[in-house]
Amino acid sequence: MTAPSAAPVLVLEDSDEDFDTLVEAGRHTNLHREFQRATTGDECLARLQAKQAKCLGPGIIMLDLNTSGMDGRETLAVIRSDNELPGIPVVVLSTSANPRDVSYCYANGASAYHVKRVRYEQHLQLLRDILSYWRGHVVPPEAAESLA
Repeated sequence: MTAPSAAPVLVLEDSDEDFDTLVEAGRHTNLHREFQRATTGDECLARLQAKQAKCLGPGIIMLDLNTSGMDGRETLAVIRSDNELPGIPVVVLSTSANPRDVSYCYANGASAYHVKRVRYEQHLQLLRDILSYWRGHVVPPEAAESLA
C-alpha cells in the first residue's frame, strides 16, 4: 500500500452533524487528516483559488450537492473547468439518489458519487470506507513522481 497523501481534505458541507460524522470517520480510519470545511460553494472555491491552496491544495474534495448559495453541482462544474486544479479527486456525498444528479456529477468530472446513509452507523461506515480508499490506497498526483 502506498503512503497516504498528507494533503488536507476539503469538504463542502453545510450540515454540522454531517461534517462532525465525517471528522469522526477520519478518526476511526487512523488517517488523521486535516479537514478544511466550506459551507457554501463560493467559500469552497475561494479556498481552492487562494494562492496558498494552489501550492498546498487538497488531496481530495468532498462535496455535498445541496448547499445554500452556489450548490455542489455548480461548484463541481467550476472546479473541473479550472485548468489549475487538475487531478484532485472530487467525491460527491449527497442525500439524492436521483439518477439525474448522479449522471450530472459524473458528466461534470466527479470521481465518485455516494448516497448518504440515513442510519448513523451505516453513514459512519460509508465515510470510513471512502476515506480509507481515497486517502489510504489511491496514489495521489503529488506522490506519483516519488514512485518512479
